[in-house]
Amino acid sequence: MAAGSVLGSTYRLQLTPEFGFAAAAEAANYLADLGISHAYLSPVLEAVPGSPHGYDVTDHARIRGELGGAEGFRAMAERLRASGLGIVLDIVPNHMAVPADLRQNRQLWSVLREGRGSPYATWFDIDWAAQDDRMVLPILGAPLESCLGELRVEPNGGPDGEPVLRYFDHVLPLLPGTTRLPLRGLLEAQHYRVTWWRDATTELNWRRFFDIATLIGIRVEDPAVFEATHEVIVRLVTEGLVDGLRVDHPDGLADPRGYLSRLAEATGRAWVVAEKILAPQEALPADWACAGTTGYDALRVVDGLFLDPAAGDILGAEYTRFCRISGDDCSARRFADVAAEAKREIAGGPLAAEVARLARILCSVAPETPAEDVHAVLTEVLAAFPVYRAYVHPGEPPPAAAAAAIREAVDGARRHLPRRLRGLAADLGAAALGQQRPVSGAAGRAGEFVVRFQQTTGPVQAKGVEDTAGYRWSRLVSLNEVGCDPDWLGTEPAEFHATAARLAADWPHTMTTLSTHDTKRQEDVRARLAVLAEMPEEWGRRARQWHERAVTLRFFGAVAAAVDPDTEYLIWQTLVGAWPIGTERLAAYLTKAIREAKRRTSWISPDQEYEAAVLGLAARALDDPRVAESIAGFVAEIAADAVVNSLGAKLVQLTMPGVPDVYQGCEEPALSLVDPDNRRAIDYPRIRRDLMDLDTGSGAIRPADLEGGDFAAFRRAKLLVASRALRLRRARPEWFAGSYRPLWASGSASAHVVAFQRDERPITVVTRLPVGLRRRGGWQDTTLPLPAGTAWADVLSGTVHRGGAVPVTELTGGLPVALLVPTPGG
Repeated sequence: MAAGSVLGSTYRLQLTPEFGFAAAAEAANYLADLGISHAYLSPVLEAVPGSPHGYDVTDHARIRGELGGAEGFRAMAERLRASGLGIVLDIVPNHMAVPADLRQNRQLWSVLREGRGSPYATWFDIDWAAQDDRMVLPILGAPLESCLGELRVEPNGGPDGEPVLRYFDHVLPLLPGTTRLPLRGLLEAQHYRVTWWRDATTELNWRRFFDIATLIGIRVEDPAVFEATHEVIVRLVTEGLVDGLRVDHPDGLADPRGYLSRLAEATGRAWVVAEKILAPQEALPADWACAGTTGYDALRVVDGLFLDPAAGDILGAEYTRFCRISGDDCSARRFADVAAEAKREIAGGPLAAEVARLARILCSVAPETPAEDVHAVLTEVLAAFPVYRAYVHPGEPPPAAAAAAIREAVDGARRHLPRRLRGLAADLGAAALGQQRPVSGAAGRAGEFVVRFQQTTGPVQAKGVEDTAGYRWSRLVSLNEVGCDPDWLGTEPAEFHATAARLAADWPHTMTTLSTHDTKRQEDVRARLAVLAEMPEEWGRRARQWHERAVTLRFFGAVAAAVDPDTEYLIWQTLVGAWPIGTERLAAYLTKAIREAKRRTSWISPDQEYEAAVLGLAARALDDPRVAESIAGFVAEIAADAVVNSLGAKLVQLTMPGVPDVYQGCEEPALSLVDPDNRRAIDYPRIRRDLMDLDTGSGAIRPADLEGGDFAAFRRAKLLVASRALRLRRARPEWFAGSYRPLWASGSASAHVVAFQRDERPITVVTRLPVGLRRRGGWQDTTLPLPAGTAWADVLSGTVHRGGAVPVTELTGGLPVALLVPTPGG
C-alpha cells in the first residue's frame, strides 16, 4: 500500500482522454509537495469513447484504454507510490452505459440479442412483463413510422461478423434467423422495441440513472453480477495499487447496506466512502460498512459558518422586491414549496415511467385499487418525501428514521389529496414500510414495492430539488447546493461544533469537501456570495440598478416574453460570484441553468426565443461598460470580505474531523460553476511555481494586499493555507485522528471567531462574518484562551503566541485565519 492504510487527505483528479494516467502521474511530485496523501481518481473502467467523466461504464473487465489502459494505470500507480502517494478510486456500481454502438457493452448486447435467454439477463434491472418480454429502446428521432426508411440491416457488423441493425450511429444486435424478414417483421421479432426518444418518459421498462436513458441500472444485489462488475476493482485493492473507494450513488441500489457489506468483505475492509446526500438533521445509517459520506454534509455546515443567520428575512424581502419590479411576486414562496412543486412535475413527467412501474406493483398487491388513484397518491407522496431515501429491508422492522420519513411524506401528501384518497396514502405508506398485507400470492410483489419505492424517491428528489427547484429559486443561490436547504440560512458556531464532535466520535474517517465534480458552484463562488447575506440591502440596491439599466438599454431584446425574475436574479448573482467570467462560459452555464429549471425551456423542448433573451441579457451586461464596470466595482468592494470567508472555510474543512478532499485546482481560488465548467484544465506547472515561491519566501503575502482585494495575494494566501494545513496533517496524522474540542472566545466580537483544537494539539482559528466585524469596529477586546504552559506557533505566519488569553487581533494580524501548533520547549 503506497501511503499506508490511513488516509490523510485526497486530491480529486478528473480523468479525461486529454488528462489520463500519464498526466496524473506527472502531477505526482506537485501533489506530494502540496501535502496530499492520496490521489482520488474519477472512474477508470472502460467507458463510452470520448466520455469526459467516465460514469458511463461499458466494460467492467477493462481499465479504460483512452486513459492509458492497464499498463498506464500501473505506471501511474508506481509513479505516485514513488512520491509517497496512494490512490482512491471512484466506482459506479449502480449503472452501465447504453451506448449508441451497443457492441461496446457486450452484456447488454447479449441481452438485446437473446432476451431473457441471455446468460446476462440477470445483470440488468428490466421489467420484461411490462412490454411483452421486450426491452424498450428510445433511440429514434421521431415516431417509428417516420424512421422506417432510416433503419437498415448491415451485414457482418456484429462482434462475430453477424448482421446488425443500424440507425445512424446506433448499432443493435439481431435475433439469429430474422434478417430475411421484411423490416416490420424483423423489428417485431426482436427482444427489444425501438421507439421515439420521447417515449422514454412514459414507456421505458428498465431502471436508469435518474432520467438518463443512456445509463441502465444493473443488479449488483446478484452475487454473480457483483463479482463480475467488481473483479478488476477488487484486484487493484488486494494488490495494494488502490487504497480506498468512493461509491457513486448508493441510493440507486436495491440494498445499499448489503452492497457495502459485500464490498467490505471483498476488499478486506478498505477505506470506502459513499456518495450519500444527507438532509439537515439526517444521519448516515449506522449499519453501513463504510467510513462515511463524500462530504456534502460537511460542506453544508462549513459554508453555513460564514453566513449570517439573521439576514434571512432581509434577503427574502430584497428577493421579493426584485421579483415585483420585474413583474412577479414571490413573497409567499418558500424553497420547500418550489421543491415540492418541482418534484410533483418530475414524478408526473420525466420519471413517469418509474412511477408507473411502482403503480403497477402496488396494484398487484392491492388489485381492487384504481390505477389512476394509485398514480395520483404516489405522485403526492414522492413530492412530499423529505429525504433521498428511507432504508427499509423487507422482512425486518423498519428503522425509526425510515418510519419517520415515510410518515412525513404520507402526511404531506394527505394535505394535497382529496379526502377520498387520504386512506390510500396511508396504505401506500404502510406498503413502503413493508407493513401492508398483500393479496394472496403477491407477497413477493409486496417486497418488490418496498425496494422499488426506495429506488424511486432518490431520483425524484435529485431531479426535483437539485436539478429543477435549485434553478427556480434565487434568494441566495450559494445555498442552492447538493444536500443544502435554501430555506435555512447559516450555521451558528455551537451547531457547527456539535456536528464536528459527532463526526469525530462516530465517523472520524468520513470525507469532507467544499467542491466536487457535482457542486453547482465551486467554493469561492459561494464564499463570495455569502458576503451578500451581510449586506442584503446594498446587494438588493445594486441588483435593481443593473435591472433598470437593462430595461433602459433594452437588454432583453424585442422578444415577446421577458426574462423571468428568478433567472435574471440568478444572472446577477452568477456574474458577481464568478467574476471575471467570459461570454462563452456564462452562456454555457445559463443555458444549462434555464433548461434544468424547466419553466420556459428545457432539454427536451428548448425554446430558442426565450433562451436568446436570457443569453442576450447576459451578453449585453458583459458588453455594456457601465454595467460591467459597476459589477467589477462591486466585486472589488466585497473582495476582501470574500477572502476572509474563503480562507476560513478552507482551513476549517482541512482541519475538522474527517479526511479532507481538495477538488482539482481548489487549493487556489476556485470560481468555476457547475460541470462541465468545473472540468476545465488546471495549470499545474504555474501552481507548482506559486508553491515554490511560497516555500522560498519570494511569494510573501502582505496584509494590505489582502485587505485591498488583490486577487494575486488571495491566490497565494489560499495556496499557503491549503499547503500548510495539508502538510501538517501528513506530518502528524495522529493529531487529526483524535479528539475535537471547541474553543470559545471572549469579548465584544466573540461571535466573529470560530476556534477548535484537535487531539489537544493543533488549534484552528478563523474569522467569520467580516462585514459585521468591521462595522462593529474590529476585534477590540476580544480574546481567545490558548492552553497555558506552552507556546503556540502559527504555521501560516510563523508568529509565536504565549498561552493564556491572546487578543484575536494578534492571532489574525497577518491573515484572517491561524493554525497553531505547540512549539518544542514552549
